[in-house]
Amino acid sequence: MTQMARAAVQTAPRTIEMREFPVPQIGPDDGLLRVEANGICGSDVEIYRGHMGGSRDPFIPGHEPMGIIERVGERAAERWGVQEGDRVALEVIVPCRACEDCLTGRYQACRQRKYGHGVTGVDVAPSLWGGFAEYLYLSPGAVMHRIDRSLPVEVAAMYNPLGAGVRWAVELGEVGLGSTLLVLGAGQRGLAAVIAAKAAGASTVIVTGLQTDAHKLRLARELGADHTLVVDGEDAQDTVETVMDLTAGRGVDVAVELTPMAAAPVTDALKSVRHGGRVVLAGLKGHREIPLVTDLLINRGLTVKGAFGVDAAANKKAIELLESGRFPLEKLHTHTFGLDEVGLAIDTLAGDAGEGNAIHVSVHPN
Repeated sequence: MTQMARAAVQTAPRTIEMREFPVPQIGPDDGLLRVEANGICGSDVEIYRGHMGGSRDPFIPGHEPMGIIERVGERAAERWGVQEGDRVALEVIVPCRACEDCLTGRYQACRQRKYGHGVTGVDVAPSLWGGFAEYLYLSPGAVMHRIDRSLPVEVAAMYNPLGAGVRWAVELGEVGLGSTLLVLGAGQRGLAAVIAAKAAGASTVIVTGLQTDAHKLRLARELGADHTLVVDGEDAQDTVETVMDLTAGRGVDVAVELTPMAAAPVTDALKSVRHGGRVVLAGLKGHREIPLVTDLLINRGLTVKGAFGVDAAANKKAIELLESGRFPLEKLHTHTFGLDEVGLAIDTLAGDAGEGNAIHVSVHPN
């Protein structure tokens, strides 16, 4: 195999450079992934624009990598339960696996972690930490999940957004048989929340979007959403009023807020749930201060949860859904780009390039 690997390196906001890095030698405890695809999410957009994370050293983005295990050490193969030729998906966090948080199941909070996929600088050996590269280094602490190789690459690459839908709607929101759910935001993770909720037995799912999201709202209905609302423009529907009309004044059991940078949907979420209901906040706001009327939480006995990433349990359930073929997930995938087109791929998801119809976008390095 080649001794060098091409990678897209972000050196500054909106600046991507193509570089080559030596393919690392693999020992008994680590491995090497040949990247098939890396999905793009909203946080990639904000990081690319420089809105999140402050100043960064040059790094290879891409925190949703999946691909084929090219090489794996003997001890690593036993620890991960994989072999060369297996297809796996990676989690962004590489925990230490030894601290109190890791040992008690809170590995996403690991304070001892030194690396992460798509976030670690190229100055940290062996540089190939992100998914926008031909090969990615599998460090001993990496968390991975096997995926059926018969799945189309574009569908397999949806493990992370679907995992977010599972974790945020079903695990954190506790959506189950007969639940009612409001999803604020019709992007790929909003649509994933629809899929996860319907798979869990939700009776009513309501999704909000903008006029420019008409194609996403149509797909939401095809995936099982019972009602979709357009919340901007001359014919805008008021989210809270409409939800109350649809639920006979009761409100929904759960609201999942997924909109990027917008403040108003947070208040809409709090006002749309029933007394004792749950609100899951997952839409990043770029550290903006969001007005919060705490009396809403107190007087209505609400539970508000922050959604940080996707854990192993949610990824496992999401991959099972992917492999089941139960939902037409191929309809979520709209754009495929090569490694030389990372900037264009991110702009396309953001709506800054293309026709504005992007839902799921992935980069395929090979």
